[in-house]
Amino acid sequence: MEITSAVGAILGAFGLSGAAGLNAWLPLLVVGFADRFGWVDLGSSYGWLSSAPALIGIGVVFLLDLVGDKIPAVDSVIHAIGTVVAPTSGAILFAAESSVSSNLSPGVAAILGAITAGSVHAGRAVARPFVTGTTAGVGNPVVSTAEDGTSLALTILALAVPIVAFLAVLILLIGLGWLAFRARRWMRRRRARRELAPNSDES
Repeated sequence: MEITSAVGAILGAFGLSGAAGLNAWLPLLVVGFADRFGWVDLGSSYGWLSSAPALIGIGVVFLLDLVGDKIPAVDSVIHAIGTVVAPTSGAILFAAESSVSSNLSPGVAAILGAITAGSVHAGRAVARPFVTGTTAGVGNPVVSTAEDGTSLALTILALAVPIVAFLAVLILLIGLGWLAFRARRWMRRRRARRELAPNSDES
């Protein structure tokens, strides 16, 4: 039973850190409330996540991020900040979840969480300019809302069905990797067309 609990905690930790890569604040907020209402027990080391000041602070920043990420240009700034925030959130969530059964050292857990969240965030950050360019910014709110919904779903799955959350994160990483590849090809072609345009005018 202890082994099952340990594996579940680690798989759930991957799910939470993956969710943080899509929205750094949402899983922190959900996990904080879950601990506060007794649905999970983060222990003394991470119990501060469920304190009133932490929940209020995270909630305010979450709302600002939620609105700002729907606005073209502003979302680019938020994604740049997220390069630091997302891995940090992922590290905290991974360590908090895996510490429930004390399976990993805090350092290893933080590194795994930061890498998972950072990889997901990097994929969405590369793909977003592709969405902006191909839809003139109209698709940004739709994609952002989908990311928020996926983050919430991953967070709930990580707490309720860890193995499903883990598999979902793997699929998400593969999908984002494919989108990032397509986005880079699109940006290279767009850059090449811009470079050819002046030459065409001269001829």
